[in-house]
Amino acid sequence: MARLRDGIKDLVADTRPLQNPHFRRLWTANIITVIGAQLTVVAVPAQIYAETHSSAYVGLTGLFGLVPLVVFGLWGGALADVFDRRTMLICTTTGLIGTSALFWLQAAAGGGHVWLLLGLFSVQQAFFAVNQPTRSAVLPKLLPLEQLPAANSLNMTIMQAGAIAGPLVAGTLIPVLGFSWLYLLDTLTLFATLSAVVRLPRLAVEGAPTATPGLRSVVEGLAYLRGHPVLLMSFVVDLIAMVFGMPRALFPQIAHEGFGGPSGGGLAFALLFAAIPAGAVVGGVFSGWVSRVDRQGRAVIVCILVWGLAMIGFGVAVGLAGHWRTPMLGAAVAMLVLGGAADMASAAFRTSMLQSAAADSVRGRLQGVFIVVVAGGPRIADVAHGATAAAVGTAAAAAGGGVLVVVGTVVAAIAVPSFVRYRITRPTAEAA
Repeated sequence: MARLRDGIKDLVADTRPLQNPHFRRLWTANIITVIGAQLTVVAVPAQIYAETHSSAYVGLTGLFGLVPLVVFGLWGGALADVFDRRTMLICTTTGLIGTSALFWLQAAAGGGHVWLLLGLFSVQQAFFAVNQPTRSAVLPKLLPLEQLPAANSLNMTIMQAGAIAGPLVAGTLIPVLGFSWLYLLDTLTLFATLSAVVRLPRLAVEGAPTATPGLRSVVEGLAYLRGHPVLLMSFVVDLIAMVFGMPRALFPQIAHEGFGGPSGGGLAFALLFAAIPAGAVVGGVFSGWVSRVDRQGRAVIVCILVWGLAMIGFGVAVGLAGHWRTPMLGAAVAMLVLGGAADMASAAFRTSMLQSAAADSVRGRLQGVFIVVVAGGPRIADVAHGATAAAVGTAAAAAGGGVLVVVGTVVAAIAVPSFVRYRITRPTAEAA
């Protein structure tokens, strides 16, 4: 019985980071705020469509969100390498509260100003782009390095759970309460994060540059990657996985043409969109093993190969949907769930590598690059998959993308063997 208990304990998520009071407060607050954030993520495009009845205007949220995310993700990382990171978190969290409150005010006043909505969304994404690199950069100051994979898995599990629950809650509440209440709920939940951030200790940067952070500081952060191929490869392999292997732009067409769903939504549509984040949540719940992996570079390669193989399986299931529609829908969803679990583990390892292998004076900038890559890769994939599917069909586009992920990852592993060999150094018993 004891052996069974130990086996289950090793399988489920490693919760040791929650013993740290600062991390525990941040993580607990995140449970509350991630739902509120998702309410706004859903409400903004829904309100724009309700006021304009134009998908073109809704599509502008991608542009108005991506540009500040790239610009302020890079610059925000530079700021986080100069100023006290606790102060940065207080300022950016306050900014997020302010923009959410302005969303609430415009909706309560009756809305009708689409450019105001897009402008507020852009400002909110700018604050988010500075907040997230700073938040990731503080973890090595709060936790032992060997606990970073577990901490990142815990954080990502909450984020992905919110990506599932938030849209479901928002879709239910919008017809009942309207947009203004969703924005108000987001505003109020952010105070939980502000409370946790205020209680952090001072988090000054070791070896912080003295120059005012600007373009030169950003370039210096990128130049740091050139001299550290292991860190550079953590971005390269993620771009390979996302650009070639993220088929989300095909989900509406696949749900309609492949699985017989209506042109606007339906069960197949919902299952496809929920599958990857659901897989990430399952992977996070059963992520106890990530803390025991020393060879993190090899683990990233294996996870991305699993992601690529899962996308090949997804494409094959879509291709066979015309013969066995219901079982192939189940197979397609299962492949996406598997891919989501693999992606969660890969992201946990890659984030931990950035946090542990980089000097404290550049952690913020590297986390800023991480945010840009994570946000930009899937958007490039949307364009690439859409164009490819128009030429060869959705099944071939999805499966072919998976093949390119596998090939590209193998080539990258061969080209930079130091990445595959990268491993963390655990403290000795004497040091501990």
